[in-house]
Amino acid sequence: MESQVADSGAEERDRAAGESPALGGGRASSAPLGAARWKLLRQVLKHKHLDDCLRHISVRRFESFNLFSVSEAPTGEAEDEAGAWVRYTSVFYPEWNVSLRRNSGSLNVEDVLTSFDNTGNVCIWPSEEVLAYYCLKHRHIFRDLAVCELGGGMTCLAGLMVAISADVKEVLLTDGNEKAIRNVTDTITKNQKAGVFKTQKISSCVLRWDNEADVSQLEGHFDIVMCADCLFLDQYRASLVDAIKRLLRPTGKAMVFAPCRGNTLNQFCNLAEKAGFSIQRHENYDEHISNFHSKLKKESHGQYEQNLHYPLMLTLTKEG
Repeated sequence: MESQVADSGAEERDRAAGESPALGGGRASSAPLGAARWKLLRQVLKHKHLDDCLRHISVRRFESFNLFSVSEAPTGEAEDEAGAWVRYTSVFYPEWNVSLRRNSGSLNVEDVLTSFDNTGNVCIWPSEEVLAYYCLKHRHIFRDLAVCELGGGMTCLAGLMVAISADVKEVLLTDGNEKAIRNVTDTITKNQKAGVFKTQKISSCVLRWDNEADVSQLEGHFDIVMCADCLFLDQYRASLVDAIKRLLRPTGKAMVFAPCRGNTLNQFCNLAEKAGFSIQRHENYDEHISNFHSKLKKESHGQYEQNLHYPLMLTLTKEG
């Protein structure tokens, strides 16, 4: 979800995974901003909250492909102790919408230092948004299949779109972060009460790609495994490949949406090929996304960078 707290994590993730001068993304003005971000982080570590006077420093340069509209929840259900509920509605398929909760808690030192991949806890990334849109547009491909979303963060928006639109057999929404899954579990409950799911079999669980117990209990269970922008963390990339391979049935496939982020996507593809996957790489997989991408490159005035923001689509199938 978009927030100033999200912006802090977003800028640091972009800087770590693709905006350094070594990757050609640095700018002459980055040094003062970098110093300001570190001041912000020190403030978090010292006071366990964000100082309002520093909030303007960390602004995500590119936020959305404008594939979903966000509206306030009806009066009486708009907010609880954990955050405010909003309605996400597909712009192109407005008959599909879900309730999601914005996290209103402050960023604290535990979130920064001890959580498993906390990046998905604070916002919906463009790749997740595009994957969710793609799932709606191609909802027929999920008919009678078992589907798992990996690394879905606080919302697992793509998996939710499958659950509300497709005649799917089963949907499992996962993330490695316990805080994220608590929110996803609440999201499932709220939307079940609203009767928006086409499938009765939708659930969530903590699933760390590097945890043998988490992966082994679901081994060979899914027809489709999907994830969005999960390739940038070096320490988990090989574990992600292994988890996808083990979770899939022999005839299953994975759908991965992610930007290049320097060489991180290529590194993932190399690991996947070594693990025995056949990979198809798609850059122009949807006319609207491609056209909007071209427009952004011309008109975004530096806010949009293809390397960081435009998700490619990878489809992985087991060879042999």
